Amino acid sequence: MLLVVDVGNTETVLGLYEGESLRFHWRLSTERGRTPDEWAIAIAGLLAVANVPAKSIDAAAMASVVPPLTGILAEMIERHFGIVPLQVGPGVKTGIKILYDNPLEVGADRIVNSVAAWAKVSGAAIIVDFGTATTFDVLSANAEYLGGVIVPGLLISAETLAARTARLPRVEIRRPPSVIGRNTIHSIQSGLYHGYASLVNGVISLIKSEMEGRPAVIVTGGLHGQLVADLVGVDHVDPCLTLEGLRIVHRKNTAG
Repeated sequence: MLLVVDVGNTETVLGLYEGESLRFHWRLSTERGRTPDEWAIAIAGLLAVANVPAKSIDAAAMASVVPPLTGILAEMIERHFGIVPLQVGPGVKTGIKILYDNPLEVGADRIVNSVAAWAKVSGAAIIVDFGTATTFDVLSANAEYLGGVIVPGLLISAETLAARTARLPRVEIRRPPSVIGRNTIHSIQSGLYHGYASLVNGVISLIKSEMEGRPAVIVTGGLHGQLVADLVGVDHVDPCLTLEGLRIVHRKNTAG
């Protein structure tokens, strides 16, 4: 089985593939203070609940946007599973041509998302990933990574509003009964929810205006479910897009 690990700023997502089938996937809080042994204990617990013996894992691939944890998790995988994980970075085959001014600036998660998007639609795409930051990645019809947009994530927006104001409370992020809030809670929820949905729809529209044809819109990330009902023109929703991209990249680099 193939273990795939996506290390994000807020959550670390893990998956287990058997062939092309994603058998299990989990989300853990990204705690920078964990040692390799502590990560191993956490993952061993997940495997035990799923009744998956550790010895059944014979390959691993990882993408990380948290440099302090990259080496820690790679060490954990090598020490506890006896595997040297494939790490997405310079020199790794992806099949995607990076047209960013400095390709080294593109996050590993954005690259593997583009790989999975190309496998899904075989054409131009806009990938919207709702995480700590919300990223928009743009893929051409020729499998070229054109660039993208980065905005503060929905949770960051909510937390900053509560932290920087004296009387506005923290609220649950959810769709309020109406756009016009009739109390403070609903007013904040409306601003966060509808404001953010409008932001996402607006950025997608602007990106499309700079592209030829009709790119597919693919939504992923841990927070996608809260907004997807109010997003316009979404073609695919895939919360495990990054994991699938890791599987594909691993195959490209180990086939034969």
